[in-house]
Amino acid sequence: MQEPVPPSRSRRSRSGRSWRVRLAATILVLVALGVVLTTNRWLSERFTETTRNRAELRLALYSGNMLSELQRTSVVPLLLADDPAIRDALLKGNFSDTTLRLIEVQEEIGVASIILLDEKGMTVGATDRNLLGSDHAADPSFVNAKKTRETVFSAAPIDGGGFEFTYSRVIETNGQTLGVIVVGVDMMKHERAWSGLQDAVLVTDAEGTVILATEPTWRNQSVDVALKEAESPSAFDRALKGAADWAQNPPDAYVSGEAVLRTEARVPFQGWKMLTFTAYDSVREKVNGVIALEIMGFAILAALMFYLLSRQAWSQTVSFQRESAELRLLNARLNREIAERERVQKTLEVAELTLAQSSKLAALGEMSAAVSHELNQPLAAMKTYLAGARLLLQRKRPDEALSSFQRIDDLIDRMGAITRQLKSYARKGGEAFEPVDVRSCVSAALAMMEPQLKQRVVKITRTVPRQPVMVMADRLRLEQVIINLLRNALDATKDIADPQIDLLLTVGETATLAVRDNGHGIAEIGSVFEPFYTTKKPGEGVGLGLAISSGIVGDLGGRLTAHNAETGGAVFEIQLPILGKETKAAE
Repeated sequence: MQEPVPPSRSRRSRSGRSWRVRLAATILVLVALGVVLTTNRWLSERFTETTRNRAELRLALYSGNMLSELQRTSVVPLLLADDPAIRDALLKGNFSDTTLRLIEVQEEIGVASIILLDEKGMTVGATDRNLLGSDHAADPSFVNAKKTRETVFSAAPIDGGGFEFTYSRVIETNGQTLGVIVVGVDMMKHERAWSGLQDAVLVTDAEGTVILATEPTWRNQSVDVALKEAESPSAFDRALKGAADWAQNPPDAYVSGEAVLRTEARVPFQGWKMLTFTAYDSVREKVNGVIALEIMGFAILAALMFYLLSRQAWSQTVSFQRESAELRLLNARLNREIAERERVQKTLEVAELTLAQSSKLAALGEMSAAVSHELNQPLAAMKTYLAGARLLLQRKRPDEALSSFQRIDDLIDRMGAITRQLKSYARKGGEAFEPVDVRSCVSAALAMMEPQLKQRVVKITRTVPRQPVMVMADRLRLEQVIINLLRNALDATKDIADPQIDLLLTVGETATLAVRDNGHGIAEIGSVFEPFYTTKKPGEGVGLGLAISSGIVGDLGGRLTAHNAETGGAVFEIQLPILGKETKAAE
């Protein structure tokens, strides 16, 4: 019979467990608080820096586009000032065709507007016909152009709070002022483009006045005044917002009550500056998301810890009783699993032997069909050359007959090479790689296909670069692929009234050779490279040509693709890494 536990010992045991639980809970809370604060500071700084770098990159892009537009438009007044038609119109006072001429220039160059003023500032020609006859003698663009007699830039306020940006230049002859040409710069398109972005963007002139902004109310004001109007209504609201955004560093500014990051850059044009304001939302969401996961993890850990502590006393009373029974059951289960695994292992060995034998038989049948398929074309060419040589000998032309015999000898060599290269369908190649000009391979393939091409009237177009297109490849295998594609194109155009085959070789990141026909296309384009897939009638092909070609191109480090053209027909593209990049492509 078990001896009862004394009450004093039981109380001391419960007191010790309670003290340990409180200590563990305190340590867990302190660790959680330290981890959360450290994570908050580190992630806030990291994500803020990332957001700032992206904002600076976008700022450089915005300013570069704007500066490009200004520089492109600055040369237009100089060109128009030397235009004979405009100069003659000012000399003769005949402006019947001036407006049409300015509209043509606007369409060609793509500027916002063009206005032609006479020496008194009256509009005598304009792309906007509503401005004809208006007086611009007091405009800064007219006055400054007459003073400097050079191309001048002006930014004049307009109704509605915006600005009109123009380049102007005086038109003169023999020291006599004839008029002024004024070309408008379309800066509003950049402002419209910025408005579709998340960032708030503004541009100030040399005096600090906002001349472009995604917020229309900011225009024609200083930056401080514009931001003060866009800030949160009160300091209390800003403090409340900062308390809610505790997972980030103090913001640079507030725009419409939102904490933002301010980025500034100088535009190399008349002292302009560009500023962007990026919201901290992305930083807040990322940091708060990670911290929420950490807090959830610590909460789960705390719950698990308290659960384990509460279960510890009860589990100790029954664990020893169950341990021996569980160990016996586990031992019996392990013995059964070992016997089952031994039986499965033996069955697997028998299945592997059977599968290996089946694979050998399948490979043997596939190789036999491949050899038959690849040797049909050279044999047909040899038959054609033999017939030609017989005819030439009958006509007493032995020299030309010797040329045919030489071609037959070349075909025999190629047949021997084909029988050796068909092994590439089952293993990787690469031992015969050398620098190869793809243009010469195309020429050799066309020469190889000459007998078949002479039997039919087929239009062949070949477009290749003037410079060599060098790749690291096996010349014979690459020619074999091109011949297969040409042969398939001939078969695809068999029933076409005006058959045509196009070969296009281009060079970019890779060397790409496209073979296109105007046949009926391929119905099942996804299965075209599968072995034994063919659309030909029985006896005309076994469906291994494209499968072998795809394997060859893969061995060369490239890719063979196929798709149907929009205008009809099929397009096969061979993409190979250019010389110098073949090692990287193979990796």
